[in-house]
Amino acid sequence: MGHQPRIGVVGATGAVGTVTLALLAERGYESVRAFASARSAGSRLPFADDELVVEEATPEALGAGDVDLFLFSVGTSASRELVPVASRAGAICVDKSSAYRLVDGYPLVVPEVNGRRALDSLERDRIVANPNCCTIPLTCVLKPLHDEAGLRRVRVSTYQSVSGAGAQRMDSLAAEPPADHDVVMDWSWEGVESDEEAKLRAETRKIMELPDLPISATCVRVPVMIGHSEAVWVELERPLAPDEAAELLRGAPSIRVLDLPAFPTSAAAAGIDDVLVGRIRRDEASENGLALFLSSDNLRKGAALNAIQIAELLLDSAHVQV
Repeated sequence: MGHQPRIGVVGATGAVGTVTLALLAERGYESVRAFASARSAGSRLPFADDELVVEEATPEALGAGDVDLFLFSVGTSASRELVPVASRAGAICVDKSSAYRLVDGYPLVVPEVNGRRALDSLERDRIVANPNCCTIPLTCVLKPLHDEAGLRRVRVSTYQSVSGAGAQRMDSLAAEPPADHDVVMDWSWEGVESDEEAKLRAETRKIMELPDLPISATCVRVPVMIGHSEAVWVELERPLAPDEAAELLRGAPSIRVLDLPAFPTSAAAAGIDDVLVGRIRRDEASENGLALFLSSDNLRKGAALNAIQIAELLLDSAHVQV
């Protein structure tokens, strides 16, 4: 790799942060620093053939001006405190929390869907939001279908692994027999709808630039370690046969279509970068309807990889000098 950008991973000891470090090493980045809370400062994390000493993620450290790009994998309150400090110091900031996703003026980006929007941040403060781990694979699938036949409405049910709730939940699942776990809805509630369901609707509308798109979502947590799955029903403006939809998706970036008897599963998606899509069939309950099933590694494409792809898009821009 040529000139190396100086990269900081904030929240490096968490479930997404450790995957972020592994992906950066895989992609040949060398000038990388790890930041986390005071509790983790001084510990060491593996990186390529070496180790990184974890630094405390303080405003002073992130505002020093000696990092070109920060990848944030921390909670919303921490992002609201630290991202503006890093931004004012001149760094590109890709934030994986919900702090900026639905705030007007901040791009919410899936590179395969609306990558050009990331460049809008260069005219403002270099802050780009990384979407929810179910929104990312969903919009990767919806984009080619919409471009071909127009989306009329979307219904989705998600089956989200415990890694989406953080490393502690992963440890809990590993420590207890699966029989002690069940499907749960462990998000906060906004009336009869969870905040996760509301986010999935609002983020999809923003990314797809379809502010009035009818979307109904039901989100649940399942006793799976890694990998989110989604059952999706779409109604289109124009007829699209299942085999035509499959061919479109085969040609779309970051998607791998599986034909029966193979079908997407969380286990099959874990550890790979592609969104697995299968069981593409006609939905007999709606006009011009299709049903399909998808699975994606929520720590990779659903979080760390998507953020790195955003960062690379910005670093490759002629407007960015590092």
